[in-house]
Amino acid sequence: MNSGKLYVVGLGPGHHDHMTFRANEVISQSEIIIGYDTYISLIEKLIEGKEVYRYAMTQEVERANQAIEYAEKGRIVSLVSSGDPGIYGMIGLIYEILAEKGWKNGEGIYLECVPGVSSLNSCAALIGSPLMTDFAVVSMSDLLVPWDMIVKRVEAAALGDYVTVIYNPASKKRIHQLRDTRDIFLKYRNPDTPVAIVKGAYRDSQAVALTTLNKMLEHQDMLGMITTVIVGNSSTFHYNNMMINPRGYRSKYEIVKEVSSST
Repeated sequence: MNSGKLYVVGLGPGHHDHMTFRANEVISQSEIIIGYDTYISLIEKLIEGKEVYRYAMTQEVERANQAIEYAEKGRIVSLVSSGDPGIYGMIGLIYEILAEKGWKNGEGIYLECVPGVSSLNSCAALIGSPLMTDFAVVSMSDLLVPWDMIVKRVEAAALGDYVTVIYNPASKKRIHQLRDTRDIFLKYRNPDTPVAIVKGAYRDSQAVALTTLNKMLEHQDMLGMITTVIVGNSSTFHYNNMMINPRGYRSKYEIVKEVSSST
């Protein structure tokens, strides 16, 4: 049985306080660390003395194959990514490659996906309680998914009154996508629907803007690959610089109650 191990590790939003215990543990156990250069920079203090391979953003296939190759040679490897590796992360590509190679769980290399806090979690925590009811997650990146398919998914989320989390809202080359998405939502939602824009959650570059659907494009300076946009549904409201989505307790219970205390 191959003694090599491959950990696909979610680093969370970037601050060490929000990494899981398991993520820290497997990184400390690993001989080799592989990842996108920006993600490697988030954990430099944790990987001193290790063999480190840094990659550019668009080299996912190269990263994945190198990680698998070293594990197949008996090495202990951590392939790191921000957030959760199972949400627009690297674990899917790893499984695709291993499936092509005929890998069988328990017979080949040991593979473990170490989950992390995704930006939908970290951004929601910063702005209140926007994800209390059903929600959808859509990425605006059309590098791997055709734009017409993304439009169908946005349309479905808007029509279904889902709170919608938007990953990768814009880049230097992608300008129209978020504008088109806003226009689709305006067909089904009130222009005053609450929207939150969060850049670099829990990083030094963190910035938060609470706005509305019709004004969301006024914050172009915040939009980029480390920005997440959360569009509320018909029940979402702003309160005290927060974005609140009611769970529905009010329809079932008296939510404000006097609590008597004995002395």
